[in-house]
Amino acid sequence: MDKVFIAPRRYVQGPGVLGRSGDLISKIGKRVMILWDAPVRGIVGAPLLADLKKVGLPVEDVLFAGDSTKAEAKRVADLLKSSGCDVIMGVGGGKTLDTAKAAAAQAGTKMISVPTVASNDSPTSSYTVWYDEQGNCLGFESWFVNPDLVLVDTAVIACAPVKSFVAGMGDALATWLEAEATHKVRGSNLAGGTATMAALAIARLCYDILLEHGVNAKRAVEKKIVTPAVEKVVEANVLLSGLGFESCGCATAHMVANCLPSFPECHGLMHGHEVGFGLITQLCLDEDMPVEQANQIVDFEIAIGLPVTFEDLGLKGVERERLMKIGKICASPGSLCANHPFKVTSDSIVNAMIAADALGNARKALIK
Repeated sequence: MDKVFIAPRRYVQGPGVLGRSGDLISKIGKRVMILWDAPVRGIVGAPLLADLKKVGLPVEDVLFAGDSTKAEAKRVADLLKSSGCDVIMGVGGGKTLDTAKAAAAQAGTKMISVPTVASNDSPTSSYTVWYDEQGNCLGFESWFVNPDLVLVDTAVIACAPVKSFVAGMGDALATWLEAEATHKVRGSNLAGGTATMAALAIARLCYDILLEHGVNAKRAVEKKIVTPAVEKVVEANVLLSGLGFESCGCATAHMVANCLPSFPECHGLMHGHEVGFGLITQLCLDEDMPVEQANQIVDFEIAIGLPVTFEDLGLKGVERERLMKIGKICASPGSLCANHPFKVTSDSIVNAMIAADALGNARKALIK
């Protein structure tokens, strides 16, 4: 299998980036559609629209309906076609960006990704994660092209809810562990090949940055300030994790995370929170995982506030029979859990989830 590495064409990060983005955007398109919701428009609309006006770019303003469903993507794509816009900007969270990516692919336009939270690694990727109208994850789909431009305003992200920043660290923390697992079996990445050395190095750097700077970055975001630690962790959450997951591959951490939204109790969680628990499940599944490293990862998750137990997920007292729904999906053909050098069964997944809950409770007890 060929080695394949994919990435966005340009990535720009820094405080105040949106207020000086017009020149960059004008090089990509001549008429811009912006997809965002009303709260996001209220936060970032003034500097962004002012700079677009300064460079003479016409703008079509479209409000996002709230979930990355296929119906919403088609609605936005139809508006994109009829508007005459040649580029769409998704501004907001992962679901807004994913919908903009899908609409751009369907309408044949270019796409600009503008995350206002560092809650996941969607902004740089070629993928859309689909949900139904009830919020259940239906799977993901690649458009075989990454965004033409990614704009990351760290001043905006530092003022976003802290829980979204923490969720981003949960999503990013799994990147290296899943990349390593996939590489051991030379499994396929999400780009249709195997990982390059560059992709593996990026995934490992993402992991190292989080463990070194994650706690300090969270403290700074709690104060709504941008520090070097915040800049490093935003880059890890958005760029390094995005490149790493797509060009290296995913495994059990994401497979479990993608199943958790099927439980109504988990609907209040963000994707990265679910990945945080999924990662601990993967640690407990892998017989080669050193105990000290597993403990370090769980302790880090506790320190930044990721869920490490069933109670944290809203599933206190969940029965094994109910967890078997996840076990069966994870053990089914085509599952990301195949990216391990051992056979994964529905029972082994459920056992690992129960062990993850026990490990999380044990490490929490040591801190008290």
